[in-house]
Amino acid sequence: MSHITLKQLRYFDVLARHCHFGRAAEASAISQPALSMQIKELEEALGGVLLERGARQVRLTKFGEEVAQRARDILRSVDELGDFARASRDRLDGRLRIGMIPTIAPYLLPTMIGNLTRMHPELDIHIRETVTPKLIQELAEGRLDTAIVALPVSEPSFTEVALFAENFLLVRPGEDEGTPAPSSESLREMRLLLLEEGHCFRDQALSFCNMQSTPPREVLDASSLFTLVQMVGAGIGVTLIPEMAVAVETRSASVSVTRFKKPQPSRTIGMIWRKTSPLARQLLEISEVVRLSAETLRKQHNPGASSRNRRN
Repeated sequence: MSHITLKQLRYFDVLARHCHFGRAAEASAISQPALSMQIKELEEALGGVLLERGARQVRLTKFGEEVAQRARDILRSVDELGDFARASRDRLDGRLRIGMIPTIAPYLLPTMIGNLTRMHPELDIHIRETVTPKLIQELAEGRLDTAIVALPVSEPSFTEVALFAENFLLVRPGEDEGTPAPSSESLREMRLLLLEEGHCFRDQALSFCNMQSTPPREVLDASSLFTLVQMVGAGIGVTLIPEMAVAVETRSASVSVTRFKKPQPSRTIGMIWRKTSPLARQLLEISEVVRLSAETLRKQHNPGASSRNRRN
């Protein structure tokens, strides 16, 4: 067997995830012919065909699927070896890959990154924003060092550290300003606007309205909190958004924001990482920076009154 390189395994890992030479080459920052050559050399070294090559995309052969899994295990071990060396040093430095859910990233990131770079200037921070299932998968495969998500995720192989809790607020058209917040039962009779499937915040909102087992009267989906709030401002329906998002998302819409009566719907945000990660001690330290960043945001925004109106 010819010599197999880590570079070949990394390229094959990217190709196995994208199943497309063009996208994989772009993600790997190399030309498509160069990627094809690396994969061909890997196939020759292994003595087997890894891919079924089609006109528009590629598929892994059965042999390729097995190699892809073993390649991920090897690459994760190599990355953890580097993490082990970093963990042995007193200071936090080098690459740090953080995943975040979309209902947290736009609001927490500026403050969090500012604090992290000020306290640990030698960190090279990479942010990945996507939904929870993808973050869990990428964290398990070693493509992320940690992720900030809504807890619990209940993955036995992960450490979970709770950071803060935040309430959900009701966003209604501006003309509803001053009217009492409806009960969770009343929300089931309204046109409720929610994030599309895959967002954990959607499931949390449906849970508050007790809609999982009983189909709601009408639910409309959107891909972002910004779109949801704009739809409310246009009079299409009502929605729930996390407290952290209120100051940003309601500033350009004619809507009213109201707190629910106690007990208010809420979620717990936390950090997760692999229990086997050599960076566990450093990640625990970083989690405290994230918690303090969220507390800073809370004080800055200070929603104050239970209801307010933000207009153009």
